[in-house]
Amino acid sequence: MISLARPLISDEEKNEVKKVLDSGILAQGEKVKNFEEDFANYCGVKYGIAVNSGTAALHLALIANKISKGDEVITTPFSFIATVNTIKMAGAKPVFVDINEDTFNIDETKIEEVITDKTKAIMPVHLYGNPCNMKEIMNLANNYDLKVIEDACQAHGAMYNDSKVGSFGTGTFSFYPTKNMTTGEGGIITTNDPDINEMCRKLRQHGMAQRYSYECLGYNYRMTDIGAAIGVIQLKKLDFWNEKRIENANLLSSLLKDVNGIITPKVDSSTKHVFHQYTIRVTNSFGKTRDEVINLLNDAGIGNAIFYPRPLYYYSHVGFNGKLEVTEKVCNEVISLPIHPNLSEDDLHRIAEVFI
Repeated sequence: MISLARPLISDEEKNEVKKVLDSGILAQGEKVKNFEEDFANYCGVKYGIAVNSGTAALHLALIANKISKGDEVITTPFSFIATVNTIKMAGAKPVFVDINEDTFNIDETKIEEVITDKTKAIMPVHLYGNPCNMKEIMNLANNYDLKVIEDACQAHGAMYNDSKVGSFGTGTFSFYPTKNMTTGEGGIITTNDPDINEMCRKLRQHGMAQRYSYECLGYNYRMTDIGAAIGVIQLKKLDFWNEKRIENANLLSSLLKDVNGIITPKVDSSTKHVFHQYTIRVTNSFGKTRDEVINLLNDAGIGNAIFYPRPLYYYSHVGFNGKLEVTEKVCNEVISLPIHPNLSEDDLHRIAEVFI
């Protein structure tokens, strides 16, 4: 079986976890501080605030940027549900913009037309590890005085021009086990803004500024030292793993490039796509339906998944009426294939043979 995703945990991580367990300091201690500093430096920002999930990172980033009831946040309908759930958790309204057919990311050319006097933020999602067009998004944000909250939960180490994602606005990352690096569970907020940094640190610990001094409503969103110890080691390996993902993606794309009806990922020269997922589109001209392709992959023992089978606005609690053409089309065509660093060249040829 060729798995779709697989966390890479070595004896190095296990030994660091044992040290934490032996120390007796398990929650938000020195390891968390070390990991925050390391990850902030990696992203090229001043501050990192570690939390217990990517969802928690998104939630706190919204609140720290003063997004609240009655506000509107512009985002993509083609993402994991946490993107929109956290907007709703903050009391705001998600406003959806259709995606770019080539990148699967929010179409920056369509953002301006949905900006209103209630718009307070743009939340671009660097989907599958592919950076959004941050130049245009930041220009719009500056022109309309909007906050930018980057959902970089799938994009550790991805770059737009010479800058890492998570360094443009308030960045958010997830360290779920299937991500390009993991802390078991966990997340982090990245920022250059000292006020955002201070507020997120309060919010993650019940609104506490000093011991038993509570300045606002807060949450229990702390990261454990166990997770942070894993993260410190994983971060050192991230660039190597990302390069392996890129190498695997390039080979798989070369093997599939002449297959009629299969559209492989497109990468702009201004970006570094780190391939959290390698996602193809199965179009009508391929000769087999997507369901038939999935059956072939399953029969061949090749892991696969649909990210994502329906737009976020299909869920009743989201509160959106309407359909977006490109998103609807892409949801019916996408399949994600294995791309993780453990794959061999033979594995990639096995994957490609299903389509050839």
